[in-house]
Amino acid sequence: MGGKRQAAKRVLVVDDDNTFRHAVTQLLKSAGYSVAGAADGVEGLEKIKKNKFDLVLLDIWMPQMTGLEVLARLRGLEQRPKVVVMTSDNTPETVLQAVREQAYQYISKPFAPKAVVELVGDALSAQPGTPPIEVLSARPHWVELLVPCERGVADRIQSFLMRLKGDLPEPVRESVGTAFRELVLNAIEWGGGLDPNRKVRISFLRARRMLLYRIADPGPGFRFAGLTHAAISNPAETPVGLIAAREQKGMRPGGFGILISSTMVDELLYNEAQNEVVLIKYLDDAPA
Repeated sequence: MGGKRQAAKRVLVVDDDNTFRHAVTQLLKSAGYSVAGAADGVEGLEKIKKNKFDLVLLDIWMPQMTGLEVLARLRGLEQRPKVVVMTSDNTPETVLQAVREQAYQYISKPFAPKAVVELVGDALSAQPGTPPIEVLSARPHWVELLVPCERGVADRIQSFLMRLKGDLPEPVRESVGTAFRELVLNAIEWGGGLDPNRKVRISFLRARRMLLYRIADPGPGFRFAGLTHAAISNPAETPVGLIAAREQKGMRPGGFGILISSTMVDELLYNEAQNEVVLIKYLDDAPA
């Protein structure tokens, strides 16, 4: 996916597993990238300081210097590369620390070759200069973020937050994840006008028997009846019609995410202006 478009891009793979590092390096080289490797965090940091890399694939648990420590050191650099964290450690603490240290994306080991090539391509083709995700709270049961109004952010946030629900049944994780992504896209597109300098505030609360998301966009709000080509007002409209309306406006039709989300969760609650929404999913089978 990314090799043809991004042949000149430089990627650094930092991992203490020699076999794994070599495999990923060769895979990305075959996709057309210029790729170097580093056997640990210390070597990786040195190479980043001495050379320009567009993207770093960074393992977490390595001798001498962990990936999280490398991320912390990179925050002081004037021109830091995007970093994709790759690890088998999906604990909430590790995931949230990676977000706090401004990791661009997170991929779990083991991963399919196609998945990592696509992720690298997406990361390198993303809009440059987008402001970072700001972490306001990073507790496993209370996450609060400020995210720029840029489409790719929705997938990144969903990827991180999905890992905080690893103990839930896959159908619940998938349905809630999809609903959340659609509402975030609505906020970014319609509330933020795809302006990366504007921010959407996202809160995730995990209670014993409930998942709750609160999404607040910077727009003035809306009324369902006033949405042009609103999917919420036209539930019988065909997917082809919805896609056509989206393409005409350069974004999804108003209410599209609301319609999808309302079928996947238990409650959607809006404030008066309707620029804030709370998504609730009850966990009937959650452990006591």
